[in-house]
Amino acid sequence: MTSHAYRVGRGISDVTGEASGCGMLGYGKADQVSAGIHQRLRTRAFIFVDEASGDRLLLSVSDLPLMFDSVHRAVLQRLADSYGELYTDRNVMLTVTHTHCGPGGYSDHRLYNATTHGFHPRTFRAIVDGIVEAIDHAHADIAPADLTLSHGELRDASVNRSPQSFARNPRSDRDAFPDGVDPQTTLLRIDRDGSTVGAINWFATHGTSMTNRNCLISGDNKGYAGYHWERLVHGVDYLAPGQPEFIGAFAQTNAGDMSPNLNRGPGSGPTDDEFENTRLIGARQAHAAAALAAEAGQPVTGGLDVRMTYVDLADVEVSPEFTGDGKTHSTSGPAAGAAAIAGTDEGKGFPGFKQGRNPVLDAISRRVIYPVAARQRDSQYPKSLVIPGATLNRMAPFVQHVVPVQLFRIGQLHLIGIPGEVTIVAGLRMRRAVADVVGADLHDVLVAGYSNAYIHYVTTPEEYDEQRYEGGSTLFGRWEAPALTQIAVSLAAAMRDGVPVDRGTPPPDLSHTRPRVEPAQMDHPIEGTRFGDIVSAPIGTYRPGEQVRVVFSGAKPSNDQRRNSTFVEIEIQRAASWERVIDDGDWATKFAWQKLPRGRSRITITWDIPADVEPGIYRLRYLGDAADFQGRLTEFGGTTAPFAVTRAGAVAR
Repeated sequence: MTSHAYRVGRGISDVTGEASGCGMLGYGKADQVSAGIHQRLRTRAFIFVDEASGDRLLLSVSDLPLMFDSVHRAVLQRLADSYGELYTDRNVMLTVTHTHCGPGGYSDHRLYNATTHGFHPRTFRAIVDGIVEAIDHAHADIAPADLTLSHGELRDASVNRSPQSFARNPRSDRDAFPDGVDPQTTLLRIDRDGSTVGAINWFATHGTSMTNRNCLISGDNKGYAGYHWERLVHGVDYLAPGQPEFIGAFAQTNAGDMSPNLNRGPGSGPTDDEFENTRLIGARQAHAAAALAAEAGQPVTGGLDVRMTYVDLADVEVSPEFTGDGKTHSTSGPAAGAAAIAGTDEGKGFPGFKQGRNPVLDAISRRVIYPVAARQRDSQYPKSLVIPGATLNRMAPFVQHVVPVQLFRIGQLHLIGIPGEVTIVAGLRMRRAVADVVGADLHDVLVAGYSNAYIHYVTTPEEYDEQRYEGGSTLFGRWEAPALTQIAVSLAAAMRDGVPVDRGTPPPDLSHTRPRVEPAQMDHPIEGTRFGDIVSAPIGTYRPGEQVRVVFSGAKPSNDQRRNSTFVEIEIQRAASWERVIDDGDWATKFAWQKLPRGRSRITITWDIPADVEPGIYRLRYLGDAADFQGRLTEFGGTTAPFAVTRAGAVAR
C-alpha cells in the first residue's frame, strides 16, 4: 500500500441550545424541559486532506441528541456559501454522540418536535452556528500531520440492554461478542511535529447515563469523556481565544443495544448516582482512548476516498444475498410499533404499552391490517403497528424516509455512515460485508451511527422478531438492516473499483415549515430585587469537598445561549486582580434555572469544591440577559463577596 502524506485541520465550538424552557430530546418526555446547564455541549470538526490527490473529508462529532436533515442541510448551505464545492453532502459526515439531555426542537419532522414543545429557532441556530464555526476553525487549522490508528477493548462501560433480542441471532454472530457487548474501542490519532494535537475515539455505548429526570443540559458520558481528556488532562480553556492545542472527540458507532447503565436500570451502574455514573463511564472511555494514544499504533496509509448515495428506505428491494432466507424482500413505509412506544428499561415510555408481546395490539395488526396489506406484512410483521408514519407523512412531514448512506475511507479505516441506531450484530454484518468487498481488516471497518439524518433503530431480522424497543423502533421493517447492508456493499464495491455511484434524489427541503416568529417574553426580577441581586449568599470559608451555593435574581437563560461564553464564572484573587478558573462548562458547577410566576427567574449556582483545589480567595459571578416587552436584551451581572477556600482540615467559622 502506498504511503500518503496528510494535512489535517481541527476545530471546536459550542452548540449549547436553550437552557430554559426547551423540551429535551432523546427520552421523548414532554416534562423533561431544560432548566439549566451541568456541562456545555461541544462540537468538534476534523478535516483530512490527501497531499497527493487533494481529496478531502470532513468529519464532525457533536454532543447532541440526534442529527436531522434540517441541520445537515443548513450546515451544507453555509459551507457552500463560504467554500463553494469544497465541502458537500458527498464528503461531509455530520455525526452526534446521542446525549439524551440536550435541548431539542431543531427538526423539520413533526415526530421529534412533538415532546419538545415545537420547533425552537434559537436552539436550531445555536447548533448550526456552532457546527459551522468548528468547521471554519478546522479549515483554517489545516496543516501537515501524521495519522495513527489503534484498537483496544473496553469492557466496563456498556451492557446489552436487550439480551433477549441478541440471543435470537445465530451463534456465528453471537460468538463475536461473548459478553453480549461490542468492546472495541478505536482511536485515530493526529500528530504534528511529534506531539498529539487531536484524536477521534469510537466506542459503542448509549448517552443515557443521565436519566429522564434530569433537566440540566449534559453531554452525558461521551461529553464528559471529551471534557476529561481536553480540560482535565490537557488543560484546555474553552473560553480562551483561538483554538486549543488538543481536541479529542468521542464518537458513536453501533450503539443501538448498548447501554452505559451496567445494572440495567435507569441511572443505575456502576453506582446509583446518575451524575457519578456519567463521570465514571465517560472517564473509562477517556482512559481507554488515552492508553491507545500512548501506543505506537499503526500508521495510516492509503489516501482518502468517499462514496455517498441518497436512498428511499420505504422502497428498497433487498436481494437474497442479504435477506438470509434465499428470497427477495422489500422494505415498506415507516411505522412504529407498540414496543417503541413502551420505551426501554432505561426510560419508560407511555403506559399501556410494553416491550415484546402486546396481545390486543398484536391481534389488531395481525387480523385487521396485515391481511389487506401483503407487502406491509412481509416487511413489518410481527410488529404491532401503532404509528403509521407512511400515512402521516402524506399529511405532514412526520419522519424522514429518504436518507444519505455514506462510506468514508481514511487510509485503512472505513466508516459506514448510517443515519440510525445500529445494534452490534446488525453492525457486525455490515462491517463484515464491507470488509470483504474492500479487503480490509474487520477491526478497521466501523459503523458511524447517528450520521447526517435520523431513522431510529436498525436491528437484524432475528432481533426484529423479538419486538423489544429496538425492533419496534426499526421503522422500515424486518428487512431494513439487510437493505442498508446491501447499500453499503454497493458503495464499497464502487470504492474498490474506483467508479462513481448514483447520488440519488435528496429529501425535500422542509425549512419553509419552521416558525419564523419567536414570541417575546418579558423578564422581571424577583420582587424587591434587581437583576443579578443575590438572594442567598455564600458563607465566608469553605474546605475541599464542600459545596458553595448561591441564589440570584435572574432572567431566562434562553434569552441568549452565551455560546462560547458562560453564565457562571468562579474567580480566584491573584495579587490585585481576579482570574477566572471555572465556568459553567466545568463538571464541578451546576447552573440551575427555576421559573417563578409573572416572568421571574431564580438562578441557583453550585460549586462542588474539588479535593485538589488551590487554596485562596474566590468569588462567584453570574452573567445574564433580561428581555423587555419587545424582546430586546439587556446584559446584567451579579457578583458575590469574596470567600476563602482553605486546605483540608479544621476551619474556624
